[in-house]
Amino acid sequence: MPSVPAILQRILEKPRAEGEQLLESALSAFLDFGIKRTSMGEIARRAGISPATLYRRFESKNDLVEAVSVREAQQFIAEIDKRVQEVSRNDGAGNDQLVEIFVAFIINLANNQLLQRLLRTEPDTILPQLTTQAGPILAVGRAYIAEKLRALQESANVPDFDADLVAEVFARLAQSLVLTPEGLIPLGDEQAAREFARRTMLPMIGLQQA
Repeated sequence: MPSVPAILQRILEKPRAEGEQLLESALSAFLDFGIKRTSMGEIARRAGISPATLYRRFESKNDLVEAVSVREAQQFIAEIDKRVQEVSRNDGAGNDQLVEIFVAFIINLANNQLLQRLLRTEPDTILPQLTTQAGPILAVGRAYIAEKLRALQESANVPDFDADLVAEVFARLAQSLVLTPEGLIPLGDEQAAREFARRTMLPMIGLQQA
């Protein structure tokens, strides 16, 4: 498996527009049938290409699954960046941006369609990656969040704190919410999630509510 910086760099790359339709076709098939039951032929049919052309692009279904996963992560990150930038443009304080990073991260991850589909129908495929073998995924999440937090510390009026440790807390909480979304932490109401973050997450890392 590639190192965490290599994986994170690939995720942070701008998506390639020429492969967008093919990856969208693969994602739609995965959502309809699951990964195990989706054939390369079905994906080629949805993309309007021949199986031979598809195999020239991706040597195996595993390669295609990885490409779809990276694209999902790219869209996930783009959504977080968009929301934090909106808070910044509206003169949101550093604490407001921290809250938005937390809310966007946990809600978008917990509500990801492909992830939830696999948890329902192919738990034997996805659960090991999120539990006993979750180290690499947590490391990628921690590295990304820590990078965002350090950038915020440099650009906004945010007190000093250990960005890596806070990122670890964020990533592990998100992991728990993905596996067990039912509970007292609000995932269906973004405003309630923000209030939860202000009351709970900010004091946890030594920051006061704005």
